[in-house]
Amino acid sequence: MAGRNQMETAPPNWFEDFFHGITLDLWRQAIPPEHTAKEAAFLIKNLACEPGAHLLDIPCGNGRLSFELATHGYRVTGIDISNEFIEEAQSLKTKIPDDSAARLEFMIGDMRSIEGEGIYDGAYCFGNSFGFMQFENMAKFLSGVARALKPGGRFIVNTGMAAESLLPDFEEQSCHEVGDITTTIKERYLATESCVDSEYIFERNGVSESRKARHWIYTTAEIQRMLERAGLEVVECFGSTDGDPFKLGTRELFVVSRKG
Repeated sequence: MAGRNQMETAPPNWFEDFFHGITLDLWRQAIPPEHTAKEAAFLIKNLACEPGAHLLDIPCGNGRLSFELATHGYRVTGIDISNEFIEEAQSLKTKIPDDSAARLEFMIGDMRSIEGEGIYDGAYCFGNSFGFMQFENMAKFLSGVARALKPGGRFIVNTGMAAESLLPDFEEQSCHEVGDITTTIKERYLATESCVDSEYIFERNGVSESRKARHWIYTTAEIQRMLERAGLEVVECFGSTDGDPFKLGTRELFVVSRKG
């Protein structure tokens, strides 16, 4: 086995072809419905929009939060770079009541090129996607979100990869079992670049598959400054969907911001 210093680096655009096949199977099994319901309740409270408001879910995955919010009367546009997940969301849409289905739209798209101006009453980015890209492209993403929001519209970022969450208990290797998939994660933190290079080894039914990823690590203060530079005023930071304060070692960060 190659040494840690020989671990191959993922390309900057790794996320363009990472999300297909077994990685999506893992994601489907990893998040129970009750967790999605709690996240949706948090979004409803902190986006501060009335039912009927138009929300942007980016990246939306297979639409788990979009579907939940549609049942509460919200219109949701979900955008994701994964063809497989968008196809799944569109298929699931045909199997729900017509009134909820009519409030949902899913499309393939890139976080770096959000279209439209003043369209959405609120937006959110959940599931560790914040930090998939280097600073310049993250700035493009946030500028696109700000442009697409109506004045006063809120944007919420959720991540478990803020520096204060990740670094205190950083592990170079870990193993997890979710459903029928065993995942071994080998990681190294590149301190001079503030990013994590990762190799995910998935095993299922005796078959092994490896994928490379790279995640840029930002402090909570950096995330807030990035939002503010994009024209999004930070309203509050939380450490859970229950509204707990965020502090060193807290596993998740929720940053609520608002377009001026």
